[in-house]
Amino acid sequence: MKKVVLFFSLFALLAVQANAQKKKSYGSGSVENYNTALGIRLNPWVVGFTIKHFIQGPHAIEGLVTTNHEHKSNVTFTALYEYHWNIGRPELNMYAGGGAHLGFYDRRDYDWDRYVDKGKGTYVSPGLDGIIGVEWTFKNIPLNLSADLKPYVQFVGPTNFIGEEIGGISARYTF
Repeated sequence: MKKVVLFFSLFALLAVQANAQKKKSYGSGSVENYNTALGIRLNPWVVGFTIKHFIQGPHAIEGLVTTNHEHKSNVTFTALYEYHWNIGRPELNMYAGGGAHLGFYDRRDYDWDRYVDKGKGTYVSPGLDGIIGVEWTFKNIPLNLSADLKPYVQFVGPTNFIGEEIGGISARYTF
C-alpha cells in the first residue's frame, strides 16, 4: 500500500508541476473555478486519494486510488471523465460522467467460499463506473468540497454489483 501511495503522490506532483495555466477567475462566467485539485475521498467503508484536472472548459478528468477501511490490502484505481455545469452560484457546480476502474482484491476478503476451496489468491477486477455529484469551491481559500454517487459494475470476481463504494465526499486543495 505504501508503494501505491508513493506512486499516486508522485503522479499528482508531476501533474501539478506540468500545469502552467493561470487559475480561472470567478467573474469569467465559466464553471471551472480551478485547474487542478488534489485531496482525499471518504465514505463509511472506503478511503482514498483524488486528483481532478480541467482539460478544457467544463470538461475534467479525475483519478481515484481507494482502499477499504477493513481490508487495506485491497486497492482500486479509477479514471473518470466529468462534465461540469453551474447551478445558480459561481461557486456551486454539478457534474456527471463515467469511466473505468481496475481493482486488486484479496480472495479471502471478498470470496470466502473460493478461499476455502482454492486458498490464497488475488482478483484483478476491471469494471465500469458512472458518477454524478455537486461541488463547492470556496472563493477566498483554496478548498473544494464535493459529494457524489459513483455506481459501478465489476466484470470479474464475486463483487460484480453496485456496492459499498457507490457514494462519497471529497475535500481537495485547489491549484
